[in-house]
Amino acid sequence: MDFLQKLKLVWHDGSLRKRLLFIGVMLVVFRLLSTIPIPGIDVLKLQSFLADNQFFGLLNIFSGGGLSNLSIVMLGVGPYITASIIMQLLTMMSPKLKQMYQEEGEAGRAKFAQYSRLMSVPLALIQAFSFLIILTRQGIFTEVGLFSTVTNVLIITAGSLLVMWIGELMTEYGIGNGTSLIIFAGIVASLPSAIGQLAFTFDPSQIPMYFGFLALAILVVWGVVVVTEAERPIPVTYAKRVRGAKVYGGVSTYLPLRVNQAGVIPIIFALSIMLFPQMIATVLGAFDNAILHSISTFLTTVFANQWVYAILYFILVFLFTYFYTAVTFDPQTISTNLQKNGAFIPGVRPGESTSSYIASVVTRITLVGASFLAIVAILPLAMQGITGNASLAIGGTALLIVVSVVLDFIKKIDAQVSMREY
Repeated sequence: MDFLQKLKLVWHDGSLRKRLLFIGVMLVVFRLLSTIPIPGIDVLKLQSFLADNQFFGLLNIFSGGGLSNLSIVMLGVGPYITASIIMQLLTMMSPKLKQMYQEEGEAGRAKFAQYSRLMSVPLALIQAFSFLIILTRQGIFTEVGLFSTVTNVLIITAGSLLVMWIGELMTEYGIGNGTSLIIFAGIVASLPSAIGQLAFTFDPSQIPMYFGFLALAILVVWGVVVVTEAERPIPVTYAKRVRGAKVYGGVSTYLPLRVNQAGVIPIIFALSIMLFPQMIATVLGAFDNAILHSISTFLTTVFANQWVYAILYFILVFLFTYFYTAVTFDPQTISTNLQKNGAFIPGVRPGESTSSYIASVVTRITLVGASFLAIVAILPLAMQGITGNASLAIGGTALLIVVSVVLDFIKKIDAQVSMREY
């Protein structure tokens, strides 16, 4: 089935059309919310601050563009993502939470998600207050006082929870993951301004650099598609079983293991984690204490160094890829399910040996996926260092997320179409 025929089929299916229209309406609502600023902002100082700070420029993309004008949804889905990270970490330390997430089915996952939502509230309050302190120290707010600060913190927190709710509605009543689609919308919404900035600063002498960036973007898209779709098949054979006069089983199939099990989640996790030290440095710098000032200066100096920042970013993305794969993929469960269904891997004993074999294969292929994600994550920093143009510095991460979300969205539509055909 070609692409145009598939689009026609989707549009003529009433249920799918409603789901797609719902996603479109929710994205429009989110973009409208991202244009409503909180009160008391010096717009010129804000634009100057974001232009000189690559990290906050990236956060602006992941917040859906709401940070560029300090909108009421400036935090985007950040607090919810951070809460999800903490909950995933707790599953490694709490057997009860791990059982809830992996063994209790949809009911357990729903309860797990509810805990993440509740944890998002205090995290949104903390992040909103930290952002306001950072921006107040930069002279971006024209109104500074207890009442205005408390009001803005409550507005930003409510906006973050509203975005989280919109994402949940998109997941439930739309197609695909609502949180990923919101981040995708933020990246796509920033493209016109980025293209406009490139056109405004166009220099004919840099045409080879522009072509080089375009070629690199195409190469990254190709690499993302290849790594995202790449699988390591493990052969599986079902034993023959006799039931009455019929013989069941005896067929051979395979167990597909993805090279990149984690998707773009490790990059989002790493960005969320790397935000905290910089916030802490800014908060400590606001106190009139020599020791706190020295700690603040040290943290600021460390993260201002591009090499240190890139190395930390690379390591975090690499480790989070392994961590998220370990949390979401349990070889022991796969081994148990194979054994219960009378299946086995040729040459490998059922039970613990099968679990160990699958775990070793996942560890090896995850090395490729983790290395690729980490390289793509630091690619913007390398591009900025080589070209000296911050407009080209968002390429790697943004392209990775856009391509991955589009691929996932297309797969979800294919699944819906196939289900209706059957």
